[in-house]
Amino acid sequence: MQTITTTEALAAFCADAANAPYITVDTEFLRERTYYAKLCLIQVAYPGKGDENAVLVDPMVEGLSLDPLLELFSNVGVVKVFHAARQDLEIFQVDYGVLPAPLFDTQVAAMVCGFGEQVGYETLVRKIARASLDKTSRFTDWSRRPLSNAQKTYALADVTHLRGIYEHLSAELEKSGRKAWVEEEISILTDPETYRVDPDFAWQRVKTRTHSGKFLAIVRELARFRESYAQTKNVPRSRVFKDDALVEIASTKPASMEELGRSRLLMREARKGDVASGILEAIKAGQATKPEDFPVSKKSSEKLQVNSALADLLRVLLKAKSEEAGVAQKLIATSAELDQIAAGIYDVPSLKGWRGEVFGADAMQLVEGKIALTTEGNSVRIVPL
Repeated sequence: MQTITTTEALAAFCADAANAPYITVDTEFLRERTYYAKLCLIQVAYPGKGDENAVLVDPMVEGLSLDPLLELFSNVGVVKVFHAARQDLEIFQVDYGVLPAPLFDTQVAAMVCGFGEQVGYETLVRKIARASLDKTSRFTDWSRRPLSNAQKTYALADVTHLRGIYEHLSAELEKSGRKAWVEEEISILTDPETYRVDPDFAWQRVKTRTHSGKFLAIVRELARFRESYAQTKNVPRSRVFKDDALVEIASTKPASMEELGRSRLLMREARKGDVASGILEAIKAGQATKPEDFPVSKKSSEKLQVNSALADLLRVLLKAKSEEAGVAQKLIATSAELDQIAAGIYDVPSLKGWRGEVFGADAMQLVEGKIALTTEGNSVRIVPL
């Protein structure tokens, strides 16, 4: 198996790969100790058998430029195949400003082809490639060198089996006419905004039991400071301070270092220096927020008047349409979306695009009283009214 450590070798491989209809790609990275993922290894393959036409690229080698690979990523004549691509794509977007295109995500395609929700790579290898994976190197430190043969074999299998999986799923999509469904889902993955984390909206990820504007204003400022600090220092946000400490501080509102030091949940390192100063400034900014600028949580803004009977009928309809289409229910519509529809809110994904074709059109007919549901044996049947 070939490990590429020079720009010249990478350029030669990419030149050959540029003549192929597709390449399969995967990465190994670390993120436990940093905010941004640290790229440790890239696996790439183009059509072939076994390890043929498959390489490992070591981005940690000094002097190696990834420019030939990034150029290949921009070659519209070659499809780039990933499995569960989001984290891999985030690395290339954040570190290099490049998103591979055209893109094919086998996890998305497998869900559309009836393999269930968020199907794992191992499952597809077993069901489509009729092979098994050696899991011994799954939990490994990919930043350590040299890599063992077992690690290299494990990593390379992530792109060699992917070739057959892609070819199978691509053929299934052509047969079923659902290629556009996958393209619709992948459009989110190829949008650079998907990978931009704005500190101004970091508060929306913090779970709180209180939804008062005054309290949320402080939560927003604390979360904004934490996100900005974590990005600047490249440390996980939990290393700055954790969510439970954030909520505690927003409740107690310490006004001095001494008061901040009494926090039960704040880590010792955060009670001094830049982090402590940032916390106190954030509290002041939150307290100074005008009522008209208070953040509003989704829970407090969406006190839905749900028609429970209609919501139940929508769930029955979703189950029937899901079974008919051979697609996981949660991929078509979430439980929260069904409640929104039953409350008269129609700006939801399940009523648009391919979901609208599979479920949304009938859902709106049900809402408008134009269809009814009945049973026929073990099946649910739609009856026009």
